Amino acid sequence: MVLGCSPCCSRTGYQQIGNTGKWPRFGVRHLQCILVFFGLAVAYSLRVNLSVAIVAMTDRNASNPDFPEFEWNESVKSYLLSSFFWGYVVTQVPGGYLSAIYGAKYMLFFGVLVCSCLALLTPFCAIAGGWKTVVVLRAIQGLCQGVIFPSTHTFLSKWAPTEERGRLVGYCYSGSQFGTVVMLSVSGYIASSSLGWPSIFYVPGCVGILWSGVWYFYCSSTPAQHPSITPAERRYIESSNQTRRPSDVGREMTPRPHTPWRRILTSGPFLVLVLAHCANNWGFWTLLTEIPTFMKSVLGMDIKNNGPLSALPYFAMILLTCVFIWLSDAMKQRGTVIPLGFSRKFFNTLGMWLPMLALIGLGYITESESNVRLAISLLTTAVATNSATYLGFHVNHIDLSPNFAGTLMGITNCAANFMSILAPLIVGLIVWDETNPAQWRIVFFFTAFVYFMGNLLFMVFGRTGVQEWNTPTTRTPTATSTEEGEAFDGDRAPLIEA
Repeated sequence: MVLGCSPCCSRTGYQQIGNTGKWPRFGVRHLQCILVFFGLAVAYSLRVNLSVAIVAMTDRNASNPDFPEFEWNESVKSYLLSSFFWGYVVTQVPGGYLSAIYGAKYMLFFGVLVCSCLALLTPFCAIAGGWKTVVVLRAIQGLCQGVIFPSTHTFLSKWAPTEERGRLVGYCYSGSQFGTVVMLSVSGYIASSSLGWPSIFYVPGCVGILWSGVWYFYCSSTPAQHPSITPAERRYIESSNQTRRPSDVGREMTPRPHTPWRRILTSGPFLVLVLAHCANNWGFWTLLTEIPTFMKSVLGMDIKNNGPLSALPYFAMILLTCVFIWLSDAMKQRGTVIPLGFSRKFFNTLGMWLPMLALIGLGYITESESNVRLAISLLTTAVATNSATYLGFHVNHIDLSPNFAGTLMGITNCAANFMSILAPLIVGLIVWDETNPAQWRIVFFFTAFVYFMGNLLFMVFGRTGVQEWNTPTTRTPTATSTEEGEAFDGDRAPLIEA
């Protein structure tokens, strides 16, 4: 494999991959990412299955009447639907930390496998133990899935070359929308079939167990551990990692340094990343949980029980993810080299300010047949364009610290999921009359303001360079200006940002 080094590479001792390198365009790294895509699809199908199954479980008219029906009131339903997140926020930080120690492969394997087995037990628990048993089971499923996103970030920090990082992260995380679309689209048909509502848990549970077996035998936590990767592809991935020195490329990873908790939690770029993640979750979950109520109460249209229509925004999100990835690649292929920081902030702006504009538009929607169609279009736009953040703040954890990317994701996702719990409560304080458009306007404008501030802070204070605390046991060289060789997210990856 032929490597090219920039002048700054030779000065700092860091190896840079060049355009003349011989590595496969489609290789083991892509197969690993395909497995991650389907793993996240399974995880999200296991997460959202209860939200559609609970309709069939409490209404014989909505499913096969040959199966038991439960008389659960709205309070019980809220406990059932929220219990998953009680456990989910607990294992975010431990998940990232443990995946870095024991390998992301095993954390993802056990997270999906145990969650899938518990899904198979859900119908039995509902019939034999009632709703309280299901609440406990869902909380345990949340504990299992809390490790998945941090472990995925740890995994991608090892497998995604810098030049392909945004693309691979975008494709992998679009699996979560794929799982949501499939589950929302087919659950109603499954519940009405001879299989009944229990199959809404059995089908994704069995698929999850099958995926776990494939993942265990065909996945490795790092390129160095994969038995069938070519030396050229392994060298390309490891050389592209900006934290490794030339003498380390091709060798096994050195022992992982101790996590610099204090320096992470006092890092300005990381704290801005936390705020951006929280703002994004506030907006996303406000849309996810409150828009169905707005559509029903203000516009007189109940879309919550319409599976295909409910899945439309997430299907559009998958398509737009591909469009944004194509746009990112097209920008890189132009004659002008695109700075990494500009790329991240540009896509983050699309992913947070376009939904902001859609929310402002929703604030002026009133009841009429044409406005219903407009509201659905704005809702789809708000959810779908949010996918641009996969190439924005969502990948910034790996930019700041490849060594601790999973830990960073665990911290930000934990904080962000508290926002997803808090947002519906705040909406409940503002909207005491669900049929009042003026109260909903306040909700939409406030959410738009949160989107605006989250992205503004990321644009002004966000950074993309590897932070010094990424390698706390060694001194990290810095590049202070473009004249000294500041690198870009084009053919070259950034080495460090001042």
